[in-house]
Amino acid sequence: MTEKLSAFDLETFMSKLVDALPKLAGAVIIIALGFWVSSLIGKLLIKGLTRKGVDASIHSFLRSIVVWLLRFAVILSALSTLGFNLNSFIAALGAAGLTAGMGLQNSIAQFASGIQILVNKPFKSGDFVELENISGRVHEIKLMYTVFTTADNKRVIVPNSHITSNNIINYNAEGRRRLDMTFSVSYSDDIALAKQVLHAQALKNELIYKNPEPEVVVKQQSASSIDLLLMAWCSSSDYLTVYYKLQEDVKTAFDENGINIPFNQLDVHVSNS
Repeated sequence: MTEKLSAFDLETFMSKLVDALPKLAGAVIIIALGFWVSSLIGKLLIKGLTRKGVDASIHSFLRSIVVWLLRFAVILSALSTLGFNLNSFIAALGAAGLTAGMGLQNSIAQFASGIQILVNKPFKSGDFVELENISGRVHEIKLMYTVFTTADNKRVIVPNSHITSNNIINYNAEGRRRLDMTFSVSYSDDIALAKQVLHAQALKNELIYKNPEPEVVVKQQSASSIDLLLMAWCSSSDYLTVYYKLQEDVKTAFDENGINIPFNQLDVHVSNS
């Protein structure tokens, strides 16, 4: 009797499996084809955004959103093919989403911050940015975080919520930047000559803009020196190159013109008493 029931159960199972095979095959084909098409659309989207000149920093961001929305639709279509009641499924999914959302508040905040960065565009790929405790060049903007490359070639990953909740200094936003450099000279030196030497070194540097013309002023009279401020404009990308070059050129020019750079001295008085 048991053997007959087992044979009947197996026969029933195989019969149902055979009946369900077309639906299973259809669902598998829908998922496989749908995922492939979504990946292809993602690649085409990147090419289209590139042709349109859209900021490269948001390419991967938009692609991720589009691809996963398409794949979600593909999964729903596959479930419908298998005979699932999508209304009940969507209701259950909504309830599960609400529960998961409460436990994923931080991730949702990161995602919302990513959207905010995308919309407000405080920076783009390649910009040199300074945050509260990090400075570096923007490498890539992701859904949940932004990747920076520091000046010494370290890769730093910063959560998007940290970026949007702090001040952002973008050194490349305007395309050019003013270089402010302070040089100290002795009280015994000719101030007019020192200003002339600084101005000449700025004009000699090919990376410094001649319009507006570099300017040299007396910044302040310190305890042991007179501080001169050199203000000159250059391309944001040339800022550090100009800065380091002027440091060297000004020191050489000061030496050639007998201009002294004050340094701290300690006077020691010896008492014989």
